[in-house]
Amino acid sequence: MWIWNIAMTNSTVGVLSGVQVIEIGTMLTAPLAGMMLADLGADVIKIERPDGGDPLRAFGGGSSSPNFLAYNRNKKSVALDLKSSKACAALERLLTQADVLIENFRPGVMERLGLGPEAIAKLNNRLVHCSITGFGTSGPYRDRPAYDAVGQALSGMSSLFFDASEPCVTGPTIADNVTGMYACYGILGALIERAHSGKGRRVDVNMLEAAIAFIPDPFANYTQLGTANTPLTRTASSQSFAFRCADERMIALHLSSQEKFWTRFLSAIGDSALASDRRFASRPLRVDGYLALRETLAGIFLRRPRAEWVARLEAAEVPYAPINTIAEVLDDPQVRHLGLFEQIARADGGSMIVQTCPVLIDHTRARNYRPPPNLGEHTDLVLLSLGYSQQEVSNLTAKG
Repeated sequence: MWIWNIAMTNSTVGVLSGVQVIEIGTMLTAPLAGMMLADLGADVIKIERPDGGDPLRAFGGGSSSPNFLAYNRNKKSVALDLKSSKACAALERLLTQADVLIENFRPGVMERLGLGPEAIAKLNNRLVHCSITGFGTSGPYRDRPAYDAVGQALSGMSSLFFDASEPCVTGPTIADNVTGMYACYGILGALIERAHSGKGRRVDVNMLEAAIAFIPDPFANYTQLGTANTPLTRTASSQSFAFRCADERMIALHLSSQEKFWTRFLSAIGDSALASDRRFASRPLRVDGYLALRETLAGIFLRRPRAEWVARLEAAEVPYAPINTIAEVLDDPQVRHLGLFEQIARADGGSMIVQTCPVLIDHTRARNYRPPPNLGEHTDLVLLSLGYSQQEVSNLTAKG
């Protein structure tokens, strides 16, 4: 594996410098939105329960799981027990000077904390309040718990992945992550408007809507044409394939709609029988005969190791990629060239690898990465900055 470089702090893209964000978020959606804002320079203060903090910290055991580290860099952690009136008062003091509040409580929780819409407007009418829920703030599913597999299933997304004969949930979190991204999108829009109006906005995002919005094609096909997409609809139309090679390694192709890629592909594989097969003589025939074509190509790709197929497809300018393992991604030449991962120091003296922000501004990528905080690491610092005395901070954070 290649040698990592320690991230430098003198190449910062701080387009949100000066924006303070209060994140009362757990698991993935709110923490991802907060981290995206932090990567762009916002000062993100994460409010956590003193007794264990964000449940993602202990995911799989311990107090700082890889899952937590993945969603919480560049933040400060303040431990406050919001069941305490004193802690809620401290949160209110924070909100009076903040620009953004992100929370992913179930509907009604903020009101029980005394922080409903009217109370927040009275505290700070410039505050952009982003509320993330599973299914929205009203309706028959309002109070249901929601997680990624639930959001994928209800939105129709799962139906585009699952084999009905043997349904199996696999792969990364999608509904959670796109919800966090849409939340960040809404927050940025509200901040831009506030620069003109001087007033904050309420931004509501829920996982069901976000997951549906993320897959517009199948809904357009159904509502406009009456066509119900299956897991193979898009792959057949786009002529996308994945194959195992002679060395058991995998490769992916995306031949798209342009005939030139099919012609180049035939040249690259050098199979005269396929080139003369009338079943695949035109794109419509290849789309209709996708399963037969896939079976034919699967046999062809088993004849050679992946490295040989890579060389042939590269030379012919065919859209392809090796199906990299996670370890192979880290060592991929283009990934290394772009600098998509950095090694940063941790507070405990160790180090960790972080994915860099995928947005470049003026050709510059943010490099000011700080490790995810220890639970309550910045409690004293933040509370003292609010005007609390050291004794008041001690009383506020004392257990029992």
